[in-house]
Amino acid sequence: MILNLSDRLGRLSANTRLIIWLVLLAAMALLAAQALSRGAGVQSDILAMLPKIQEDPLTQRAIDRVEQQLANRIYLGVVSPDQATAVKGAKQLLSALQGAPEAFSQVQSADMQGAQALNRFYFPYRFHLLTAQQKDLLASGQLAKLEANALAQLYNAFGYAKSQLLSQDPLLLYPELLKQLSPQRRLKVVDGILVGQELTQDATDRTSLNKDRQGNSVAIVMAQGVGSAFNPKAQELQLVRLEKAISQMQQSLGPEQRVSVLKGGALFHAAAATTQAKREVSSLGLASLIGVILLVWLAFRSMMPLTIAALTIATSLLFALSATLWIFTQVHLLTLVFGTSLIGIAIDYSFHFYCERLQSQKADSGITATNAVARVFPAASLALLTTVIAYLAIGLTPFPGMQQVAVFCAAGLLGAYLTLIFAYPKLASSAMKPGDRALGLAARYLSFMKVIARPISRFRGVALIFGLLLVAIFGLNRLGVNDDIRALQQSPLSVTQGEQRLRQVMSGGTDNQFILVRAETAEKLLTRLEALSPTLGSLQHQGVLGNSVNLPRYLPSLASQQEAYRLQGQIYHKLPEVLARLGLDGDLAPSLMANFEASANETITPDNFFASRAGELFAPLWLTPDGAQAHAQTQAKTQPSDKTSDSDGATYGAIVLLGGITDLHALTQAISPLSGVSLVDKVQDISDVMAKYRSLTLSLLGLALVVAGLIFSLRFGLKMALWITAVPALAALLTLAGLGLAGSPLTLFHALALILVFGIGVDYSLFFAESHRGEGVMMAVFMSACSTLMAFGLLAFSQTPAIHYFGLTLLLGIGLTFVLSPFIHTLTRIDK
Repeated sequence: MILNLSDRLGRLSANTRLIIWLVLLAAMALLAAQALSRGAGVQSDILAMLPKIQEDPLTQRAIDRVEQQLANRIYLGVVSPDQATAVKGAKQLLSALQGAPEAFSQVQSADMQGAQALNRFYFPYRFHLLTAQQKDLLASGQLAKLEANALAQLYNAFGYAKSQLLSQDPLLLYPELLKQLSPQRRLKVVDGILVGQELTQDATDRTSLNKDRQGNSVAIVMAQGVGSAFNPKAQELQLVRLEKAISQMQQSLGPEQRVSVLKGGALFHAAAATTQAKREVSSLGLASLIGVILLVWLAFRSMMPLTIAALTIATSLLFALSATLWIFTQVHLLTLVFGTSLIGIAIDYSFHFYCERLQSQKADSGITATNAVARVFPAASLALLTTVIAYLAIGLTPFPGMQQVAVFCAAGLLGAYLTLIFAYPKLASSAMKPGDRALGLAARYLSFMKVIARPISRFRGVALIFGLLLVAIFGLNRLGVNDDIRALQQSPLSVTQGEQRLRQVMSGGTDNQFILVRAETAEKLLTRLEALSPTLGSLQHQGVLGNSVNLPRYLPSLASQQEAYRLQGQIYHKLPEVLARLGLDGDLAPSLMANFEASANETITPDNFFASRAGELFAPLWLTPDGAQAHAQTQAKTQPSDKTSDSDGATYGAIVLLGGITDLHALTQAISPLSGVSLVDKVQDISDVMAKYRSLTLSLLGLALVVAGLIFSLRFGLKMALWITAVPALAALLTLAGLGLAGSPLTLFHALALILVFGIGVDYSLFFAESHRGEGVMMAVFMSACSTLMAFGLLAFSQTPAIHYFGLTLLLGIGLTFVLSPFIHTLTRIDK
């Protein structure tokens, strides 16, 4: 089939082929222009690289809701030894960010209006609200203790007893309730600004830096970014406005004040990742390109091969970008970083073409570019097929980012292949300079391999293979696995250290994990949430959990409210005696009793709570059956109604935010007995998926080896097909062994790289199998391996773990394949 196709192409003139190539270029350029006109661009959102977890509808809505609320929030801490200076700096920062509505919204510190809104909302429902302690005292008939507390407030100069409040709440139960509703933080409010204190460092670890940090006040400012923190344009705008605000604040306070700013939030991690990716795209790509140019120049000492090589790379990148933008609309920065390796692979066709011409012109000075293309066509076609299959295998993973890499590289290789077939006969037709020196070096290397191969051939390679397998087994026994997605995210210390300091000041912040509670009705849901509260309290007491946000603190169930009303009846049914013991005017009794009886049916419901200013902040934690917000003022986007029923028929859900988790296993064990309660840990879910697809990818690799062997046997016979597939298979095994010996744990990205070790390694084997004179192929494979090692070897030095793992595996795998592949030529022709 390949030979028939080669014959048909041979009937086309060089000019006709060039026209076809130009038409293809124009089509891809038009495709790219169309994608750009639709808004295609570059993105840096690391979440876009992660797999899509198949969750039930309610859990997926909960995950989306948490991400919407937390992903774009930033937290700033103005640090100063002087509290007044920190507060002043925070006020200036607050004002500056509020003056940049195009970048930030919901800029605030202490929400004084929110506190007032809480008071206004809850006061009419006071007869249905009690703290847990108040409930216990009334349930056990200890009314005297409540009266004693009220008397203490009456005679306390700093108490909250006021005549108006006493006329409506004689036992002063309501102020205690408001105190319970306040978040449990180590923060205080100073002139409308939240202020915390940095934790004191251990006396045995007081470096000069730590000494400077003793007793620092930290004034907190919070804001919501406008647009995604992972959108490059929104990210750049937010950073510019923020840096300008911080600079102005520090200049205003003066350098003598020693004011610094701690930062926390996804924005700063995303910005660091964007900067790093851009730097690596430019540096690694440029280094790879320079290396390829030097390689071509040293091999051919001519500008024409260099020009053709550059044209091949340019065409390859055009095909890659056009296909990726057209299919995915957005191309990820990490795809571009991975894509720099395309330079080292696409150039292989140019190497094989020119090396074939160099070798052929020694025997036939009249060899044309068209003839050279025809000679490399079968091997190039099989090489393209196997490498594209390898990339498509990567595309079968659930990682959108790796799917992009697969499309990017497969399309790029197709572009290079089409350039070889249609453009080279015309554009690369100029005469070649003699390449005797390079070919001589290749011939001497093959002679050396033949010397090694003779004793191997005599023993049919059993001893060598046995020895290599022993090394492989030893290394594989030491190979561990690590599928934790957190190991792939390593922000700079300048980002993580500052954020950790800020989290400690703010009592731990909020973690990625959260609890999802579900039930068939709103009332049953609130009841389940209340049943969860004692468990959360116990976990916090044990130090397993730092903090939590549970809705029943602010939205009690109807049953709880009715119980509170019944218990308060003990007070109001004995109201004259209670007032007398407190020394209050007995004339208050009728109006108090009338208010109590009139409020019998006045209860807090989810609808009136979330529609209020007091409940607006907590509305994202409540999931109604159709996924809509229960109040009109929320800014969160919602999902459409989902008809799919959950596993237990539940339709309502509530999110319980968690912070400061120290023992995830203990947390899971504690909540597992509770009905309708589950821990949602997207990080662990993704890690589980990575483990699953790591195993699947390795299985695909084994299957690919079998399929490739069957395909090659149709052309070369069974024995040669086994040799061709044995080289990349052995290289893959030795690569895994090398990783084990180096102590590098196996991840999905190592496994994906092994697919390419197979795809690229088979190329080398195929060209040796097709060649009758090995010098030209040896020279081409050497140059090809050098260019690929430069590309992937540089990726191994990336600071992004996923890219580092990918590059390191290919560095080892391609290096081993280069060493092993010449044995195909020597072992199969040694007796000829």
